[in-house]
Amino acid sequence: MNARYDDATINFWKDIPEYQRMTLQFSAAQMRTGLAYSGVLFKYNQEFMQPFWIALDAFLSTEKEKLLSHTPADSLRDYVELLQFNLQIAKQGFHSGLEAMLGYHGNRADEGMQAWLNTIYNLDGDKIGDFAEKEASLLENLLYAYPKAIRDIKHEYGFHFDDGGYIKAGETDRFLIYQVLPTSAGAVRESGKPVLIVPPYVLGANILGFLPGENKSYAHAFANQGIPTYIRIIKNIDTTPAVQTLTGEQDAEDTRTLCEIIKKRHGQPVTLNGFCQGGFVSLTGLLSGKLDGLVDALITCVAPMDGTRSKALVEYMQHIPPRFRDLGYAVKPLPNGNRVVDGKVMSWVYKLKSMEREAPLFTLYRDMKMFDNGKCCPIQVSKTAAAINHWLIYDRNDLPEAITKMSFDSYTIPIDDKGNLPFKLFNRKLNFKRLQEKNIPFLICYAEHDDLVDKEAALAPLDFIPAEVTRFPKGHGAIATSWSRPDSACALHTRFGDNYRGPVRFHLDLETESKK
Repeated sequence: MNARYDDATINFWKDIPEYQRMTLQFSAAQMRTGLAYSGVLFKYNQEFMQPFWIALDAFLSTEKEKLLSHTPADSLRDYVELLQFNLQIAKQGFHSGLEAMLGYHGNRADEGMQAWLNTIYNLDGDKIGDFAEKEASLLENLLYAYPKAIRDIKHEYGFHFDDGGYIKAGETDRFLIYQVLPTSAGAVRESGKPVLIVPPYVLGANILGFLPGENKSYAHAFANQGIPTYIRIIKNIDTTPAVQTLTGEQDAEDTRTLCEIIKKRHGQPVTLNGFCQGGFVSLTGLLSGKLDGLVDALITCVAPMDGTRSKALVEYMQHIPPRFRDLGYAVKPLPNGNRVVDGKVMSWVYKLKSMEREAPLFTLYRDMKMFDNGKCCPIQVSKTAAAINHWLIYDRNDLPEAITKMSFDSYTIPIDDKGNLPFKLFNRKLNFKRLQEKNIPFLICYAEHDDLVDKEAALAPLDFIPAEVTRFPKGHGAIATSWSRPDSACALHTRFGDNYRGPVRFHLDLETESKK
């Protein structure tokens, strides 16, 4: 029966004139294109706007209180200014999206016209039906294949502490530490100098264990050199009240406890290595004095030491009316009464700051250009692209309010002329010069094209103390992704560029010096 049906179908198509077959093919492809285009438009807009509804709930809750403390005239003025600010942001997104759309369809119009000419005059090349099929296939790939590739990379991306490649070494009420074992041949030098890697709160730890199977992992770049390598993992904030109420003082005390465990295991002081926000928090712990005798070196990677020097973000915040420069607009209450900062809302702030590159329509056409292979076949999504998007989409963690307040202060209040941070821990001033007084070697790594942490923000300590500086090409996450490969141009265990030392090389040299 199936064979007869297939034969009948073939005979049916043979009996239809060529131009009718092409018309039917073109019409069917156009229907698929329309449906797929509607789907991807909805998908990209929904993903972008999802944090808005969370932020709106926090906004309304906060404004209920503020309306009582402001006159109606003041509130009206503030709301008008906020409306103007929103219109400016929307204008940026509209213009960038429109330019991307016109640029893409302008090129496609030329190709479509040529396809029509090929069809009408029976010329070599794609016919109009082929052209429409490719458009439909591209959009369907964006709608189905691309998200599937991102979901499927989950088992290879990041840390999987139950796969035998890690050893749980200790914990506190708020943190766990795991020893990262080598993925390559070779053993850990148990008497070697240990390193403790501190991930950022908002971006999560998985970016530092990016793709171990592909030799792209910041943490494994240390472990594969035989270094006793540990990573600090924050417990689940949704189920751990102690994390929900975590303060800067508790962070420093817990880091001390974890460093005591590591030093006892290996008999040597620890190199503290913080990535992004983790670098800033590591610095505060050192300056508080709580890590004295346990930590004797500091490495920071793309860490915002003085957020007020991040020009783009500061300029964005300055356009927000003063009334709305309040962390409370990102805070959400939990059923147990604790308050946390919503990680999706915080990441959304960075999207709004770069609206011309993050607008839904712009990102849609950017992805269409990226995956346009000119064929009617499934797109090939690299593991790196899938893992980066998995990180951007799924690794957004809620944050303790007190920890976020430290970073918020750093982005709104500059370091004073004596080198003091804009807040205290344990009622003690946090001054950069303490690192010099304690003779702690300090390596600052920054990214040349970082659109999250400006070079000036990362290098702020140099105004007060000497430190070694290493410049990496590319953007914010490249140190943990591109350059963590041991055969890359800026491999972390090598010297490169203008005799820069990667963080692994810096640590290995410290170990050699300590033996001497």
